[in-house]
Amino acid sequence: MDRFEAMSVLLAVVEAGSLSAGARRLNAPLATVSRKVADLEKHLGVRLVLRTRRGLAMTEEGRAFVAASRRILEELDVAERQASGDHGALRGGLHVTAPIAFGERHLLPIALEFLKEHPDINLRLTLVDRQLSLADEHVDVALRIGHLADSALIATRVGAVRRVICASPGYLARRGVPRQPDDLAQHDGISFQGFATAPEWRYRRDGAAFAVEPRSKLAVNTTEAAIQAALAGIGIIRLLSYQISDQLRSGALQELLTEFAPEPLPVNVIHGAADPLPLKVRCFLDWIGPRLRARMAL
Repeated sequence: MDRFEAMSVLLAVVEAGSLSAGARRLNAPLATVSRKVADLEKHLGVRLVLRTRRGLAMTEEGRAFVAASRRILEELDVAERQASGDHGALRGGLHVTAPIAFGERHLLPIALEFLKEHPDINLRLTLVDRQLSLADEHVDVALRIGHLADSALIATRVGAVRRVICASPGYLARRGVPRQPDDLAQHDGISFQGFATAPEWRYRRDGAAFAVEPRSKLAVNTTEAAIQAALAGIGIIRLLSYQISDQLRSGALQELLTEFAPEPLPVNVIHGAADPLPLKVRCFLDWIGPRLRARMAL
């Protein structure tokens, strides 16, 4: 059994999410891919993956072996390119995740330019408004907004975003403009349900933090739905500045209570603590870091 080939097949299957998807990615017969994974498990004497109705789930031994296989194959690729004199070309897959609106507005344009510079890189960009586990989801790089919990991950700050309270001019003409956070208790609000972390209605006054919320007139589970409801004059919303920058700039939404706004939230790019980092990951981090800082400074 070619162990390097078996590692590559296993990685393709795990990253694709199923044996059949892995076979399509490898352009190989499903029976061949299934046999190679089974042969590898027989060679190791352990189960690496479990078939479920949702696809594949890795065992504890499988997670450890996949992580080691990824590192070994990365190091082998680097060694081969160095030996052949091919120092500049990057190859392989990258998995990157970010919040939806931020990723579409800021990260995607930078990532597309990176792909033009490195045509042998295959990028999987997962835009989702929840935090993915880098280890469980096989994520190489993640963009996180907010204060980070202590962990073994490496974080590099690239900027900050403000928390903004706003409403449409039509709503404010009808209901009045709140002058103090306490005034919000008499107003209608648009709230979020189904979010792992919903925007907080927090403020600063005389150095102390406190919270007041408007009455929930409408509850939604997507940012876009909240924005559309606010534009329709349903109530007041609280979002992050990048999510509604166009509406604020055009005047379709009006920012409120700016003098009571809490401190901006940090924006960080994070990755695992592998030493050394795979070359493709290090190059991607070097590419996006200064470009994200420049975009967020505008």
